[in-house]
Amino acid sequence: MMQDLFSLKGRTALVTGGSRGIGRMIAAGFLEQGARVYIASRKADVCEKTAEELSGLGACFSLPMDVSSVEGAKALAKAFAAREDKLDILVNNAGAAWLEPFDKFSEKGWDKVVDLNLKSPFFVSQALIAPLRNAARIQPAKIINVASIDGIFVNPQETYSYAASKAGLIHLTRRMALRLVEDNILVNGIAPGAFASEMNQLARDHSDMVAARVPAKRIGRDEDMAGVAVYLASRAGDYVVGITIAVDGGVTLSSITYEA
Repeated sequence: MMQDLFSLKGRTALVTGGSRGIGRMIAAGFLEQGARVYIASRKADVCEKTAEELSGLGACFSLPMDVSSVEGAKALAKAFAAREDKLDILVNNAGAAWLEPFDKFSEKGWDKVVDLNLKSPFFVSQALIAPLRNAARIQPAKIINVASIDGIFVNPQETYSYAASKAGLIHLTRRMALRLVEDNILVNGIAPGAFASEMNQLARDHSDMVAARVPAKRIGRDEDMAGVAVYLASRAGDYVVGITIAVDGGVTLSSITYEA
């Protein structure tokens, strides 16, 4: 009964923002567990290059697409449907951040971030609901929304639209989960802390300084992110509904000031 609890063999996954950072970590983890993985990102050349690099781990394919609009979400779903008729795992990871003082914070900095971080996960999930439901006829299909610990606690940096979008995504995850569990589609979330990436350049470029503020005394590793994603995506997570897991070395439980 417990054999292959974390295996993803025979399952198909799609990871938005899968060409780098958190998305790449998750895609690599899925491939290691035997999944067939599609990655989507806005920059076609980067997406193709990453898919080629990850192909050493398994079957990985590039679907370059900008999912910040409803039209982009539909275009991604159409491109996916041309290749596959079912989708076992959808990871809504594509995201953006914006740092600007309160008095100067721009509408552009609000709309760009909220559209990609909050609107996109909903409409990408909606656009791909048919292949998700097809997969759910056999076993639970999974949607994983990648939020942030900035949606759980208050980061001292002035990233207003980012914090609001990630907090909203955590609650959206609960709302989607309650509805889609009726269709045997389980929706959960991940809230990363300090992982080295283009978005978190502080953790990337000053890992020792950031690690000193983390109770676990280190920043996140690729396997930390892959591990929680595989758990939620696999049979091991089949009774988890509407939960967002903080993967942060204890930051959100402490009084330590952490800047993402």
